[in-house]
Amino acid sequence: MGIDIAVIGAGSTYTPEIIEGLVARSGRLGIGSIRLMDIDEAKLGIVGGLAARMIGRSPLGGRSTLGGGVPPTRVVLTRDLDEALEGADYVLAQVRVGRLAARIEDERIPLRHGLIGQETTGIGGFFKGLRTIPVVLDIARRMERLCPEAWLVNFSNPSGMVAQAVLGESRIRMVGLCNNAINMYREVARWLGTDRAEIGYLGLNHLSWITSIVLDGRDRLGEALAAGAAGHMPANVPHSGFDPETLRVAGGLPCAYLTYFYYREKALAEQLAAGETRGQVCMGIEEELLRMYADPGLSTKPTQLSKRGGSLYSEAAISLIESLEGGERDVHVVNLRSGGALDFMEDDDVVEIPAAVGRGAPAGSGGPGGRGSCEPIPVRGFSNRHIISLMRAVKSYERHAVKAALEGDRAEALRALAIHPLVGDLDAARSCFDELLLAHRAYLPRFFA
Repeated sequence: MGIDIAVIGAGSTYTPEIIEGLVARSGRLGIGSIRLMDIDEAKLGIVGGLAARMIGRSPLGGRSTLGGGVPPTRVVLTRDLDEALEGADYVLAQVRVGRLAARIEDERIPLRHGLIGQETTGIGGFFKGLRTIPVVLDIARRMERLCPEAWLVNFSNPSGMVAQAVLGESRIRMVGLCNNAINMYREVARWLGTDRAEIGYLGLNHLSWITSIVLDGRDRLGEALAAGAAGHMPANVPHSGFDPETLRVAGGLPCAYLTYFYYREKALAEQLAAGETRGQVCMGIEEELLRMYADPGLSTKPTQLSKRGGSLYSEAAISLIESLEGGERDVHVVNLRSGGALDFMEDDDVVEIPAAVGRGAPAGSGGPGGRGSCEPIPVRGFSNRHIISLMRAVKSYERHAVKAALEGDRAEALRALAIHPLVGDLDAARSCFDELLLAHRAYLPRFFA
């Protein structure tokens, strides 16, 4: 039979990354069906066509001649969300409400108000959260009815805030996932020349740090900070690295998104001087990719996809599914409730930390029964007050932001923005909020009830 996987938002040009990951693990994961769902019929047809060709030329597409007559994996293209979810074992959500056009507004409008425009943090990320939370929560509600034992693995940004909302409102088993941590781990391995180190990692999504690097019984973090060790630099974050003094002040290796927090004025000046936003760049890349995907002769993921900044998404997502299906107790960095793992955060605060994942791990992040479990690994004695304070401040912002998204509450929205380190000024927050609210009116009906 095999497992059934639904990909929601499958018209995304990232989808071949997921398919490549499934193909790579075809010998270890029995996959009955892959349901590709999107509301955009044209993009679904193009991206889904490439996905079907990738599956067709792989062992997943030819398993009828292998493994004792096991049928090949079915690839289903649908615009019906319920059809995609019915009986699924895993649901991968990668939705972009308002498409890239909305992202461009999130990046461009804040600049007119002296604020950083970014799609996952600051006031731009705030509006992406307002649009995305109700949609992902609707997916979770339908899963409660159509596939209650399934896992929801959400990539949709802002991933941590979305997880905070869904885990507070739904009983579905869910984690938020990001490719930041896996890329940061790879960079440390390159710096050390080995992947044997035990790495400490904690934070919130897009607000995280490597806090220890233990190799052969010795913590090499201080050495890495003194050397100005380079972190992961994703394509979607203009980033020239952190200087050694910043690293010493932070007391950990920051994720690239912290460049907006540590060098806010410099980042804003660079955005103002740029000829186009990152969303506009991505729109051009997407058009190029879709032309390539439409070629019936193409049956592999093109290298040009790396320009979109989704490096190792499939590695993070499919290895997580493999662990949930297997009997081993593997470690993955995910967004889930702290549950006491970080004693300086509330138990129901969603944080981004390593978790024990597998059928042998104790249940802790979802409802009873079903496939596997995911339990946060406790961190004891953590005393970096800088990191703790910044995490608490941004988590307070996220809680107000989630309430604003769920209730369409303007006052809660402004409370959130007044707290966020990239906004702060209430006059700027108000004027920018009003302009973005009108720009995204079609996707924010709760604010216009």
